Amino acid sequence: MKLENSKGTKDFAPEEKIVREEVISTLKSVFELYGFSPLETPMLNRFELFESKYAGGSEILKETFSLKDQGDRKLGLRFDLTVPLAKFVGMNPELKMPFKRYEIGRAFRDGPVKTGRMREFWQCDVDIVGTKAMLADAEILAVVNAVFNKLSLPIVIKLSNRKFLEGILDFSGVAKEKRFDAVIAIDKLEKLGENEVVKEMEQKGIPDDVVAKIMSIINIKGGNEELIKKLKGLIKSDVGIEGLKEVEEIINYCASFGVGCVEFCPSLERGLAYYTGPVYEVFLKDFDISSAAGGGRYDQMIGGFLGGGKEYPATGIAFGLEVITEALKEKKKFEKKSVSHVYVIPIKTEKESIKIAQELRKAGIKTEMDILNRGISK
Repeated sequence: MKLENSKGTKDFAPEEKIVREEVISTLKSVFELYGFSPLETPMLNRFELFESKYAGGSEILKETFSLKDQGDRKLGLRFDLTVPLAKFVGMNPELKMPFKRYEIGRAFRDGPVKTGRMREFWQCDVDIVGTKAMLADAEILAVVNAVFNKLSLPIVIKLSNRKFLEGILDFSGVAKEKRFDAVIAIDKLEKLGENEVVKEMEQKGIPDDVVAKIMSIINIKGGNEELIKKLKGLIKSDVGIEGLKEVEEIINYCASFGVGCVEFCPSLERGLAYYTGPVYEVFLKDFDISSAAGGGRYDQMIGGFLGGGKEYPATGIAFGLEVITEALKEKKKFEKKSVSHVYVIPIKTEKESIKIAQELRKAGIKTEMDILNRGISK
């Protein structure tokens, strides 16, 4: 038998695991600084949870690992931490709102493997449930800014809005049944380029003239204030105008938080079906790798799971632990090889060395002692 890992999974040697734990510790400290409490949910769920129209949509369902238990029940491994959060809130209707939680855990996607994108990966999420206020979205972005400042990684936060996108699709005349196809294609603009995105929309049956109208809006450039002003002159539908107002409101709140790295990006849509308003993605300025965090507002998911018409508006973001760790390794930060602060080497003084090591440990000093009698030269 050949000993190797499954594609898209990896082992983390102690020196790499130490870096990951440093990142997790930083994330936790910032999350709690902003009043988020920890939560843990199962990795394994009933598959019908992911098949719900309020979950991620058909594209992510294709990447969901599925299996059956001995009772022939179909199960799935979670592809993110957002859908399990929605399930938790739905199962615990007595929760006090707004509910602010963070969760750090494994997720799984059977998708392409590349730098920063694995099939088994860790997500680190912060979410706020129970308010429609754009202040909540701005606070999420303030958390993002604080995390990367603490890690000394310069970022840009790209911001858009699904309602604004609806306004673009209204303006362009995209048929209702083709709208999510258009969203999926537009979201690939930065990765694939304009020609490939245009080709994909045309292959999905969106007429050439409609595609041209979409791209004419998407390609408008300018700073945040200038861009919003230009788009307000073009987008006339109520939903599109509402989306632009939400973008403007978040940017203004971010200024109050001291977050100046937010850029309005009309082509940013994020490919999950459950987003209903603001969406955001975080990119590291000095690295040509996958996004380091992404999320948005999903006001219909939790209420949809519950039924009964009660609303549970929510917003949040997921940090990619793998991407952040890779960036820190490239910058040669957190280069610790061991968790120990002191290494005790007995030289024919084992009993005395044990006592010294124990005293150091009692004082809270992480201590390792040589147990192979190698001496100093080894």
